[in-house]
Amino acid sequence: MSFAEYPIRVGSMLFTAVDPERGHEVSYNRWYERDHYYAGCMIGPGLLAGSRWVATADLKALRFPEDSDVVPAIGAGSYVAIYWINDGQFDEWNAWAVDQVNWLYGNDRGFQHRVHAHTAMYLHDNRWYRDEDPVPLELALDRNYQGLVSLAVQREEGVSQEDLEKWFSTHLPDFLRESPIASVAAWTAVPLKDDAPAFVPRDPNAATRSMQLYFLEGDPRESWDTFREWAARIDASGIGRVTYCAPWIPTVVGTDTYTDRLWD
Repeated sequence: MSFAEYPIRVGSMLFTAVDPERGHEVSYNRWYERDHYYAGCMIGPGLLAGSRWVATADLKALRFPEDSDVVPAIGAGSYVAIYWINDGQFDEWNAWAVDQVNWLYGNDRGFQHRVHAHTAMYLHDNRWYRDEDPVPLELALDRNYQGLVSLAVQREEGVSQEDLEKWFSTHLPDFLRESPIASVAAWTAVPLKDDAPAFVPRDPNAATRSMQLYFLEGDPRESWDTFREWAARIDASGIGRVTYCAPWIPTVVGTDTYTDRLWD
């Protein structure tokens, strides 16, 4: 069977990595999953799908490099929520989201005991698949993948976005072949609106960084050496350097699983 594209297509995403303050892990998890995930995101216009992922202390210990500019500290960010937005509806959703979060906080629907590690809106650049008839990226957040790796590449000076994508299009097929990685999606951040909430950090290097999401059919711990080798190849390529590589596993929806395993 040949792989066919369909009209529904993800064009942008929200990527938000957050820590609950210590002692508030369960209350944060329940507030986000049972209220904010829906009220702050999923009911918005053009929202195709969402999913939540968690990094326990042992997963955080695998992250590199230590001097990442993507997060304030390499261990920051215990949960990440990812949302797909339908192609062509970014502006509509973004305007709605800013108004909605301000309304929620103004109506006592916020949560004060959390710290944002990395929150940004991203436009979709490219995607790569391991299989000839793959699970489309549009379905990735609903596929129940066992692992996710977020990997950021900062372009070297003089390297264009086109150069970066060409390099990955050339080298990713061999990397993906016979691996547990089903797909890779690349994204570039867009500037936050001036009226975005002040607690969301601003990111001066966002425009020249590629955020890549690797969807795994296995536990990322089992293939972490492979990701370290892949990062070393990228760093040696001359196109850019890996400034953030972090493994995640899915949350167990409706439970407080992992809330007691976020810290050493």
